Amino acid sequence: MSVSIELTDQSTKFIINNLYPLYLHDLSEIWGWKPNKYGVYEDGDTLTLHEQNKVFDIWWEKESILFPYLIRADDIPAGFALVATPPYTPHGSDYYMNEFFVLRPFRGQGAAEAAAVQVLDKHKGTWELQTNPGEGNKRAQSFWRRTINQYTSGSYQEKYDDTTNDGHKLIFQFENHRR
Repeated sequence: MSVSIELTDQSTKFIINNLYPLYLHDLSEIWGWKPNKYGVYEDGDTLTLHEQNKVFDIWWEKESILFPYLIRADDIPAGFALVATPPYTPHGSDYYMNEFFVLRPFRGQGAAEAAAVQVLDKHKGTWELQTNPGEGNKRAQSFWRRTINQYTSGSYQEKYDDTTNDGHKLIFQFENHRR
C-alpha cells in the first residue's frame, strides 16, 4: 500500500470536511458522545454538517501556523492529520498533533504509522500529542506508544495529566531535531 500525505488548501479542504463526521463517530465510542437532535456530533444547535465544517475554516486561514494534512492510501482519501504550532500548542511545544484519523479500512496495515512518520518528518522540533487514557481507547494508546517509541528510538516522555480544555489525557512529548 502506498501512503502519502498532502497539505490541503481551500480547494481540497472539502475532503477533510467529508471525513470529519466519520472521525467524530469513531470518537463517540471512546468518549460516549451522542449526536445532537439534528444528528450532528456537536453540542448545541448545529443543524448541518455544512455548519459544522465552518468551525474548521481556521485550519485553512492560518497557513504558516496550522497544517491540515490529508492522508491517502493508494491515492484514496484515508484520513487526516491536523498539526498546530504556537499559539495553538500546549506546554510550550513547537508542534501539536491536534487531530489524527485513519479510516477503518486502512487500519492495521501500516498506513497510520507511515502517515504519522511522514507528518512528523515535515516538522522538526518539540512535539506533543494527547489521547484519551481510558480503557476504550487502548488501540490508539498502543498505536502512539509503538509509533513514537520506534520513531524516537525510545527517547520520549509519556504522562497522564489534566489538560486545560480537554480533561484527563495520556500525553506524549518528544523532539525530532536530529532525526
